[in-house]
Amino acid sequence: MTGSLPHRPVVTAGEHVLTAQEALEPLYMELEQEVETRLVQAAVSAGWSADEALEAIDELKRHEVLSMVGEED
Repeated sequence: MTGSLPHRPVVTAGEHVLTAQEALEPLYMELEQEVETRLVQAAVSAGWSADEALEAIDELKRHEVLSMVGEED
């Protein structure tokens, strides 16, 4: 999956002008978008509409958040 991503160096801890979250966020967002694109492509090639695929992805994200909240209790 990472083969199509441009090489982006991550800021090292010694260069910590930014927080770790700020340093990693652009790459995280890029990866998240690539994953979502691939999921939609797979769903469409299986006969689902792009809207149906996006709804399913949103539901999966909601389920993931709810399961993480449940683990904290």
